[in-house]
Amino acid sequence: MTAMNAQLVLIVAAILFILGLFGVLTRKNVIFMLLSIEIMLNAAGLAFIAAGARWGQPDGQIMFLFILAMTASEVSVGLALVLQIQHQHKTLDVGKLTQLRDEAVAD
Repeated sequence: MTAMNAQLVLIVAAILFILGLFGVLTRKNVIFMLLSIEIMLNAAGLAFIAAGARWGQPDGQIMFLFILAMTASEVSVGLALVLQIQHQHKTLDVGKLTQLRDEAVAD
């Protein structure tokens, strides 16, 4: 991979990471927040693969496999938390959940 191609891939990875960060900071729904975290992790994996390809080392691909394993565990734990929150509070809106917490602390 040439230096120009590696730069373009890293730019795409940075854009994806920024979009994921924007989604985490602006969304109120827990599911959309988890999807945004997934986008951020995929952007990091893309950056590792681009760096590994640039230097001709398989380290980037190995790190991406670790990221995929971490993502799979994050999805399973996150989905379990989402289902539990939905079951207990009948909402996935983070603002309402924060409001419920504040009411519980005030009592």
